[in-house]
Amino acid sequence: METPQRKNIAILGSTGSIGTQALDIIENYPHLFHAAVLTANHNWELLAKQALKFRPHSVVIANDSKYSLLKEALQGSGINVLGGTDAIAEIVKLPVIDMVLTAMVGYSGLIPTVNAIEARKDIALANKETLVAAGEIIISLVKKHNVKILPVDSEHSAIFQCLVGENRKSMRKILLTASGGPFRALTKGELENVTVKDALNHPNWDMGNKVTIDSASMMNKGFEMIEAKWLFDCQPDDIEILVHPQSIVHSMVAFQDGSIKAQLGIPDMHIPIQYALSYPQRLPSEKYFLDWDKVINLSFELPDYDKFPLLRYAFDAIKKGGNMPCILNAANEVAVKAFLEEKIRFTRMPELVKYTMGNTPFVVEPNLSQIIETNSEAVKIAKEWVYTHC
Repeated sequence: METPQRKNIAILGSTGSIGTQALDIIENYPHLFHAAVLTANHNWELLAKQALKFRPHSVVIANDSKYSLLKEALQGSGINVLGGTDAIAEIVKLPVIDMVLTAMVGYSGLIPTVNAIEARKDIALANKETLVAAGEIIISLVKKHNVKILPVDSEHSAIFQCLVGENRKSMRKILLTASGGPFRALTKGELENVTVKDALNHPNWDMGNKVTIDSASMMNKGFEMIEAKWLFDCQPDDIEILVHPQSIVHSMVAFQDGSIKAQLGIPDMHIPIQYALSYPQRLPSEKYFLDWDKVINLSFELPDYDKFPLLRYAFDAIKKGGNMPCILNAANEVAVKAFLEEKIRFTRMPELVKYTMGNTPFVVEPNLSQIIETNSEAVKIAKEWVYTHC
């Protein structure tokens, strides 16, 4: 059997939850993968440790104020050190790179992903905001440059796996599962007094702060619905959200003949990350197996759109189309930041998002520059709302 060529991977966001787990996989399979580029936002110390361990071609710290610290820490290592967000957007074009794992948080992942696709790099997509903000543009570029998008989110990885070998036209519905987050059992009234600490206490998954808050508000599932629409070429009405508290069934696909295929596994992101990096191979693992003795019941329920209105707003945004999903995403980023900084209550986040969606200029068929402009305008409007309601 022919030995596969080692894949050079750029990890955008190597110090975050997805990035660090991706490096675990690269460490386990050094003959298959090499971390060619590592980037981080602020955490220069961890980035320096990662660089010295994995010996990438280049590292980039987005925060320019940390550049000199990182440069000094890696002095004499032979590793190329760069600083600034523009450097991240440019580094993905390096000829040495085969695949870009986009694990940056939020809208910041959009331009690097666009540049990587235009440079004909395959994308392991963990940054859901890229497709939320500019899904039509991204999918058009993917087709134009003939590159692959391999989903890293556990739900989209599950759907992708369920569709391997299937005729896409035989798909009837995507069943997108959600844990329900830490507030699934609370009443609408009880949500008024939840704290940041409460919201960050996810029952099943270990994620970064932003994604964890999105899970608590169920906006995360709204974003994933929008992603699924673009990734699997379907309509929002073809996607059904199911709350599945155990997080064992990661998603399902229903077919025209009444059959349903599901992908199951423990709630650990190493599994979908590894699948995205190694596809179409499945690499062996010794520790990520489901213990059936601990899985007694698997339950499903419909989401409460009244209690979690952000999920409904996501459907509203993608059905309206144009730049509205970008507005939704920008407003949510401001809302999450304001909540994490304890400037607004959890239940005020939907108010902020709804206001921003109603007051940002709508564009029916935006190009990339209009998406960038929309994001800036929506952020400005959302921040003004926070300022007047603090």
